[in-house]
Amino acid sequence: MKLLLACGALLCMVLLLRAVTVVEDFSTNPLARDWRVFGDASLFHWNATNQNLEVTWDSSHTNSYYYLPLKTILDKDDDFSLSFDLEFLGYASGTTSNKPYAAEAAIGLLNLDNATQTNFSRGSGVSAAYGPENLVEFDFFPSFSTFLPTIAQVIVSTNNTWLYNHDNLLDMPPGDLFHIEMDYAAATRTLTTVTTLNGSQYGATQTIQVPTNGFDFRVAAFSVSSYSDQNSASSIHAHGVIDNIVVTTPPPPVQNLIGKLANTVWQVTFLGRSNWLYTLERTVDFSAWTNVSATVSGNATNLVLQDTNPPTDQAFYRVRAERP
Repeated sequence: MKLLLACGALLCMVLLLRAVTVVEDFSTNPLARDWRVFGDASLFHWNATNQNLEVTWDSSHTNSYYYLPLKTILDKDDDFSLSFDLEFLGYASGTTSNKPYAAEAAIGLLNLDNATQTNFSRGSGVSAAYGPENLVEFDFFPSFSTFLPTIAQVIVSTNNTWLYNHDNLLDMPPGDLFHIEMDYAAATRTLTTVTTLNGSQYGATQTIQVPTNGFDFRVAAFSVSSYSDQNSASSIHAHGVIDNIVVTTPPPPVQNLIGKLANTVWQVTFLGRSNWLYTLERTVDFSAWTNVSATVSGNATNLVLQDTNPPTDQAFYRVRAERP
C-alpha cells in the first residue's frame, strides 16, 4: 500500500507540519467533498434536514462502505483516534435464510485495497481463502438465540490474525444516543474503546493489546461498513444514524515538500517520517512512471531525493511513500 505525492518541474506541494483532525457533522453533503461509496449506495443516505448519515446494515447485500480516505496509512506504530455518535433505529439478527447467527453493524478503519476484493468476507473469520485483513473496528452484534447482545472492538492484521474484546455483553437499545471513543496509543500498542450513553460511561472500558512482534495492520480509510454474509453463518438487518465523526491521525508522511533544479539535477527536499520508505519517480507523459532514486527510509529529518539523469525536455515527478 502506498501514497503518491506529485509535483511538476518547478513546483511541489507544501504540506502541514501537524497532526490531522477531520471533523464531520454532515451539515453539508459529504459526497460533494471527500467521502465516497463502494458497493450498494442505497444503504446510505445523507439527511440534509437532520444533518446526519442514515445507514442500513444489510448483510444480504454485497460489501458496501461509506468511507473517507485518510490520506495516510496507519499501522501499529502510529497514534490515532476516532469518535462518533451512533443511534440505532432497529435491528435483527439471523435475517438471511440459513444464517441464524448475529453479524455486526460495523464502523471503523479499513484498507480499501483489501476490503474491495471479491474474496473479502468479514464473516468468514480466520480463513486463508476469504478471511478479512487490515481492520480496526467498533462492532455491535444484536442478540440471537440464547446469546446476549455484544458491544465489541476488533483488530485484524495484515495476515488475517484477529485480536478482539467482546466483554461488553450489553444492548444498544433503539432510540438511545451513544457516543463511541476509540484511541490507539503506539507507545503501549493499546486500542482503548469507551462507550457512553447520555454522558455516562456505558459498560466497561474495552482494550486490545497489540503484540510487539508478528502482528501488524495497515488501514487508510474511515468507513461505515455493511458487510455481506457470504461465506458466513451470520446475518443482520439494522437501521441507524451516524453523526459527529472525528478522526485524528499523525502528520502526513511527506511534509514541507520543495522541488528545484540544482546544477541541472532535479531534486526534492522534504521532511519524512520514521517507519516510511520514500522513492522519487518521474514521467514525461503520465503513461508510465520510472524510479529515478534509490528507496530510502524516513528518520523524522529532512530527506533529499535526486534525479541525476533528467531528460532534456520537460518531466514530472512524484514521491512514492510506502509503509515497510
